[in-house]
This record gives sequence, C-alpha cells and structure tokens, in this order.
Amino acid sequence: MLHSVELTAVSAGRDLRIDQRTVHQLIEVGTLQPERRPPPTRPVRLAPRPPRLAGREGLLAVIRDRLTSLGPSPRLLALHGLGGVGKTSVAVEYAHRHQDDYGLIWQLAAEDTTTLSAGYGELATLLGARDLVDSADPVAQVHAALATRTDRWLLLLDNVADAAAIHDLLPPAGDGHVLLTTRSAHWPDTLDLEVPVLDRKVAAEYLMASAAEGDAHSAATLAGELGSLPLALDQAASYLRATGRKLHEYLELLREHRAELLSRGLPWGYAAPVLSTWDLSLQRLQSSDPAAITLLRLLACCAPEAIPYRLLLPPDSEPPVFEDPGIGPLVEPLLQDVFAVEDAITGLRRFSLVGPPSGGAVSMHRLVQAVTLDRLRSEHRSAWRRAVAALVEAAMPDDPHRPETWAVYATLFPHARATLRPDSPGVLKLVDYLGASGDYRTAQVVQEEVHTDSVERLGAEHPDALRAHTALAKWTGMAGNPTAARDMLARLLPVCDRVWGSHDTETLSVEVHLADWTGQAGDWARARDICAAVLPRRRRLSGDDHPETLRVWSELGFWTGQAGDAAGARAHFDELLPIKERVLGAEHPDVLASRDQYARWVGETGDPATARDICTTLLALHERISGAENHGTLWIRGNHAWWTGKAGDPVAARDLYAGLLSVRERVSGPEHPATLVARGNLAYWTAHAGDPASARDQFAALLPIRRRILGPEHPETLLVQSNLIHWTGEAGDPAGARDQFTVMLASCEQTLGTEHWVTLNVRDKLAMWTARCAG
Repeated sequence: MLHSVELTAVSAGRDLRIDQRTVHQLIEVGTLQPERRPPPTRPVRLAPRPPRLAGREGLLAVIRDRLTSLGPSPRLLALHGLGGVGKTSVAVEYAHRHQDDYGLIWQLAAEDTTTLSAGYGELATLLGARDLVDSADPVAQVHAALATRTDRWLLLLDNVADAAAIHDLLPPAGDGHVLLTTRSAHWPDTLDLEVPVLDRKVAAEYLMASAAEGDAHSAATLAGELGSLPLALDQAASYLRATGRKLHEYLELLREHRAELLSRGLPWGYAAPVLSTWDLSLQRLQSSDPAAITLLRLLACCAPEAIPYRLLLPPDSEPPVFEDPGIGPLVEPLLQDVFAVEDAITGLRRFSLVGPPSGGAVSMHRLVQAVTLDRLRSEHRSAWRRAVAALVEAAMPDDPHRPETWAVYATLFPHARATLRPDSPGVLKLVDYLGASGDYRTAQVVQEEVHTDSVERLGAEHPDALRAHTALAKWTGMAGNPTAARDMLARLLPVCDRVWGSHDTETLSVEVHLADWTGQAGDWARARDICAAVLPRRRRLSGDDHPETLRVWSELGFWTGQAGDAAGARAHFDELLPIKERVLGAEHPDVLASRDQYARWVGETGDPATARDICTTLLALHERISGAENHGTLWIRGNHAWWTGKAGDPVAARDLYAGLLSVRERVSGPEHPATLVARGNLAYWTAHAGDPASARDQFAALLPIRRRILGPEHPETLLVQSNLIHWTGEAGDPAGARDQFTVMLASCEQTLGTEHWVTLNVRDKLAMWTARCAG
C-alpha cells in the first residue's frame, strides 16, 4: 500500500517556501527500501484546513462545478473579492475537501512574482523536472512536468496582483485546475468568481456560536456593523473568546472605539487585522491613481449600497461650490470628461474596494468606508462629508412633485440621509418627494428630525422651529394619525398667537391647518366653524382677492359639505368660483380644483349626471393643460368615473377605473395613496356592476396594504374594512357580515369615539345586517 506525506504551511497568506532538506519528505514511498525511492507522484503543499468555515457551501459547489465542467484544460478560476472576505479560506477548504481527486496539490504565494517564480523552482525540483527543459527557467520546467502528468493536479495561487502579473506563469497544458485568489476584479467573465461577504443571518449565527450566547439581536446588529466580512467576524470572535466579553459589549466598543478595536488581534489564517488589511491597497492607489483615492473618499461618505456615481459626478459638468476650498481641485478632474470617473472606478476595482458597477452605481463595504474615513483627520472627514452633501443636493431635480423625478430621488435618498444635515435645503426637497410619492410615514420621520434639529439649534419658539412643527403635524396626519395632527396644531396655535400675533398670516395658516386636521379626524362641523372664524380675519388682513383668502374660502365650502350641507356647499362654490376665475384665471390649478369640488356637491345634491358632465369638461382641460398622465388629470379622471357610475352606469364606472388603475400603478406606483383609492373604487364599482364576490376579494387584497401604509385606525383603512365586511355579506354570508361589524363597532367606539363618522357608519351597517339576518 502506498502512503502519502503532506507538508502544510502554517497559515494561508504567509510565506509558503520550504527548505530543500524537506523536499524528499514530499514523495510517496513505494517500498521500504530507502536507497531506491520512486519519483514523486503525489506532492501536497497546502495550508491547514480552516477550522470553521460558515456559509460557503453554495460557493464551494459553484467552484466545483466551474472547475469540472467541460472545456479546455487546464481550467482556471479566479476567486476575487475584498481583502478579508475569506478568498484563501474558501480555496484551501476546496482543496482539502477534494484532495482525493488530485494527484498533486500545490499552494504558492503569488503576490510577488519573484516569490512565485522561486516557488515554481521548488516544485520543479520536487517533480524531478530540472532536466526536462532549460534549468534556468523553473516555470517552464513545472509547465512541462504538469503537461505530461497522467493524473489531475491542482495549483492554488494565493493573492495574485492581477491577470497581467501571472499571465506567463499559468500552466498552458495538462489535465489540471488552477484556482487563484486575488483582490483584482478585472478578469474575463468565464474565469472569474466573486467571493461575497457572508449572509447576515449566517454571520449572526457564527457570532453567537463564537461567543457561546444567544443574544440574537446583538449578534444581528453586530453582523450588520461589521458588514458580515469574515475577517472582521473572526477578529470579533477571537476578541470575545480572549476577553470573555458579551456581544452587546463588543458592539458598544466598536461604536465608540472602532479604529482601535479593529486593529487588535490577528484571527487564525489571516496575515493582518481589519484595520490594516487594506493599507497596502490604499498606499498603492495613493501613489499611482490619486483620482481613485478622491473617488474612494467621496464614496466612503455615502450609504454603502447602490452609490450612484454617475448621478453625483456627471461628466462635463460644473462642480458645486464646496465649503472647503481644498476639495474642489481634487473633485474637478472627475468631472472633466466621460472617462474620468470610469477610470477611477477601474482603479478601485483592481483591489475590489468597490463592487462591480451596474447602471452607474457601485456598492462599497461599510468597513472599507469606515477605514477610509478613519485614515483622515477629523476636520478632513467633515470636509469630505460636506462635499458629498453638496454633490447630492446638486443632483436633486428641481421639482420633487413631478413623478418623473421620483426615480432619481429614490436613488439619492439613502445617500442624502447619510450626508445632509437636517437644516439643508435638500432635506426639505426630500420631504416633498416623499409626500408627493405617497410615503407619508418616512416623510414624517424625516420632518421630525428637521423639527428636532431646529428646536435644538434655535429654540422651540423660533419662527423656523414653529414652521417645522406645523409641517410635522401635516405629515403626522398624512401618515395615518389625523387626531395627533389636530392635537399638535391645537397646542401649537397659542404659541403662534404669542410669537406672531393672532392676526398674522402665519398664525392664520396654522389655524387653517388645524381646521383641516380637525375635519380629517372626524369633526367636520368643527372644521367648518374654524374656517368660518378665520375667513373674516384673512379677508381683513389680505383682501378678498388674495390667494390665501380664496384658499380659506374653499376650505369653508368643503367642510360645509362634509358636515352634511351639500346644498350649502354647492351655493358656496357658486359664489366663489367666479371670483377665483377673475383673480386667478379660468385655467389656474386652484380654479380647476374648486370646479372639481363644485361637481362633487352638484352630484351630492342629487344631480350626478351634471357632476359627470362637469368632470368630462374638466378632464379635457386637464389633459390639454397638464397632459394625460399628470396627477391632477388622473384625479379628475377618477372623479369622472365615479360620477359616471352614480349617474346610472356602474359597468362603465368599473371599466373606467380599471383603465385608470393601470395608469396610476405605472405613473404613481402600486402603493401611492391615489393608486389605492383607485383600487378601492374599482372594487366598489365591480360590486355595483353585479359581482360582489370579486369586490369582496379585491377589498380583502387591499386591506393589508392600507393597514401597513396608513395604520389600522386610519379612516381610509377602516372604510376598506367596512367595505370588505359589507360585500362579504352581499356575496352570501350575511351572518359573517353581522358578526364582523359587531367586532368592528366595538373597536371603533374604543379608538375613535361613539360619535365619529366612521363609528356611525359602522353602526348603521351593523343594524342593516342584523335586520337582514333576522328577516
């Protein structure tokens, strides 16, 4: 029986050269006669197997498949990725796992071509290849020996600089595999395989096992802070084992002393800790590609994922004004031509410091960002962050209310959040974009930060803080809590009276907002009365023709109708519309909005056909003025469909809403509030067109979306729930409708009160279904 002897290096990434005295230990012995040993047939030189390799089964399977698939021999595969991502560990694990498939396995340090050539010399001697070709060329000798072997072989070339550095060192022939590790991402598609960071769940489980504790929350948070980078995870695990600290303690240390903590300890199998593992790459870039270093610092200030470098650095563009005069000369070269940024990206990809570019964006590991910025003095870090903030603001479209700008705002949003101060003009644009696109909850979160910042900087009663507070109330209401919005404004109004005076325009504006959210919270009569009290003061202050006077006048008409006086609201708009048209012009958006309101009250007073005809005229005007897919046009289109149904044609209303919904989903997004209104109205007219079961199913699909976006107690959510229950009864389950309305009524009475209009509506529905079940 033949026996093999393995010599393993101490760890991957260290010097793998061996003394010539050990060469003869690497041969297989065929007999016990020491004076006549056969030539070596199974040399193995391989780093020790990683003691614990988590989350790499899928990657190892891909490596096996890529190396053993049909194709010319030898087969080459380049494992590339960020320093510390575990490329060498994966390669070594693969070799250990499949060592029985190879007659030769040899690992060589390849970062320096001279060291690699010397390693080839050692292997040539071992293989007895010194006489095959010119003895002065060990590379050619090894190539010749490998080409003639009848068994399969595996070479591991560790830490290759790039493809050009080893082009002439790769075996040209033979039944073998070459598996190399490299930070360079520049390889042909057929040869490269990127080694990603670990899945966050796997990383968290690894940390819990290493710390021997079950704090899943701290483990997941720490895994996120470390970006699931294997080197950082191993370094953390080593520190935890050595010190006995808990996961939450390490997390606190990382946040407070990141640079020092990441420089401590050297995990098994790695040549350097996290903090220094990218130093050489950064040093090389600093001397050879200063534009790449500039781009690296800019990207390091952004959020880590999908950094839109083309948006931030458009070619042939004027740079914004940077606060630090030293930044401009560094950034300007990146804006000079179309290739400048692309070349800098290529430079960063040489060391896998950024992910592969896609659609003008790249990702960057959060620890690379941290290390890049930690290498700068504090004042320089601040200057680079301010520079990126200026680039982000410059990239923002002018009008965040236009749907065609929303994709750009969505792309910039995480990077704006990472760089913009709360008092930046760009933050107000972000809030407007969020509101226009229907993301009221996030608008509320961002506006709350704006308000908090203004209070901390200026004081709670500074005019800017009061305006920020008013805006916060607005987004609180829009996010599904009109009662909280009302209460916020009610508390704010006396402060405004004290700061500005009760007859100041800004105080009156707050009072009108209070009326609006009072009505939205269900007290329509009170909203009407507030508007009635504000209107004469506004008229005295600004005159009858002032736009704000006309706005309050319109609000008074709206809440008059909502409070149950549709005829009064119609008469109100009969009086108001001629004034608005005279002051603003017949085609002004506010005039068109008032004509739309007028149509509603015409319909509510019993003339839906006239309401439909008014909407028909308005729709043509909107399409001509603003285009067929403008938000206002689409809103009028929905109202036209509604009054078409109310005028006696529910089938046409259903079909009109079906057509509107497809446009809304494309233009505004599937979860925009206006899209959801269209979905609800489509379900309503589907039922009235004779298909209550389909309506029930449509409301059932809509309800969880409404709950998630607006909350379970928002009136719009409750109306969808009420419709779902009602059409459940109409579809054949009256007892189910009765029982569900019983539960819903108790909930509404508890959360909204017994006299809220939603509560009253549910009470009426319960009475109806109770009677139908009894009869």
